[in-house]
Formats: sequence, structure tokens, C-alpha cells
Amino acid sequence: MADLILTEQRGRVQIVTLNRPSVLNAVSPELRAAFTAAMKAVEADAAVGAVVVTGAGKAFSAGQDLNETANLGIDDVRGWCSAMRAMYQSVRDLSKPAVAAFNGIAAGAGMQIGLCCDMRVSHPGARIGQPETRAGLASIVGTYLMSLYVGHGPNRELSLSGGLVSGERAHAIGLVDHLVSESEVLEKAIAIAEELLKVPPVAMRLTKERLRALTQPGFDEATAAGIRYSLEAYATGEPQRIMKGFLAERAKRKG
Repeated sequence: MADLILTEQRGRVQIVTLNRPSVLNAVSPELRAAFTAAMKAVEADAAVGAVVVTGAGKAFSAGQDLNETANLGIDDVRGWCSAMRAMYQSVRDLSKPAVAAFNGIAAGAGMQIGLCCDMRVSHPGARIGQPETRAGLASIVGTYLMSLYVGHGPNRELSLSGGLVSGERAHAIGLVDHLVSESEVLEKAIAIAEELLKVPPVAMRLTKERLRALTQPGFDEATAAGIRYSLEAYATGEPQRIMKGFLAERAKRKG
């Protein structure tokens, strides 16, 4: 099996690439574990001063792999939510600057990985959003993370509708910090990371620590609420039914 996470060193910047391009880098249990480990390795490596997160192929990440969540039993929900929280927290815990390069679709868990980074770069044609409600799940953690960057109106629209917006719209409302052409996304993210390397590392670490402290209570509350609401949704059978329907339609199209 190909490596689910690829790493490349550019000076003191490490590029971490989600590598399941055939399924738009959907987050499976294996990818989630590998990405979490990669973030912890970045934090421990003195040779790495900054990280850029991106996706292989034409996508950043289409979000949660439905092959996992469509088949969760009620007793599996808490563990799944906790593993997702650990993945996001591994990005939040970085004392080094992290830049997300949204090279394509960044939806659900994919968008949330990016929102845990310090800055985001995208291109106008990327598709970004929070499609959980369309899969029968409440939008909880993503809604909280979006609230750190956008006002209540756009947040409400994205959270309730489950729709995706263009990179251009995401930039206009504040979800994306820098908008460049598709071919420039990765290099722009690297350039931002290199610029952030000029900040003295102690000042960077302490400022990130303070920013994390300001938002950690809200993140902790959101992830705890995510467990409660996911348990309630799964108890109805609605998410399983909807996601299995999506998978069946996808199989039919491939067949």
C-alpha cells in the first residue's frame, strides 16, 4: 500500500501531503492515524521550523471516508469522534507555524484540518465547506472552527445547508487568507511558511500558545458536543441510511 502521508523537506519547511488521491484524500482511520503521527513528528523534529499541509492530486481532502462512518455502530461513535478530535488537536498543538494549501476540494474534515492551521491558501476554483448535514450529521466542530474566522451569517449558511463555496467566496468571507492561481497554491503556502520562519521561534511558540489558550475551551466544548449530537443522530439510524445510499449510488456510477 502506498504511503498515506508523504513528507518533503524544503529547507526548514516540511510539506505534509495527504495521499489518497483516488478517493480525493478522504480521511480513513489509517490516514487519520498517519496524519496525527506526522504532526507529532513535525513538532518533535528540531530541523523543521514550519509545516505546509496539502493534498495529492486535485484535492486537499473531500472529508470523512464514508466507508467508515456509514458502518459505525452506536458503540463506535465515541471512539470515532475522539480520534477525529486527536487529529485536529495535533495541528492545534504545533508550536511551529502551519499553512494549509487548499489545492482543491476541502470539505468537512478536510476543511477542519485547514482551519486548525494558522493560515490558508486557495485558488478561486477550489470548493470549501461543511457538508455534514447532508450526510445526516449535525455540524458541530466545523461550525465552531468557522466561527473563529467568519461571521454568524456565513457560518449559519454553510453549516445548515451543507453546501460548498468557491475558493473565491471562501476568501471573501475570511475562511481563506490568500487567493492565487491553482498552479501557485503550494508555492505561495511555502513562501508564507518561509516568511513566518523569520519570526523568532520563542515569540512564535508563545504567541501560538496564547492563541490556542484563547480558543481551547471552545474547541473542547465543541468536540464534547460533537460526541453527544453524533450519538443522538446515529441512534436514529439516519446518518447510516443516508451514507450507505451515497455509497450505493457511487458504486452504481462506477459499475
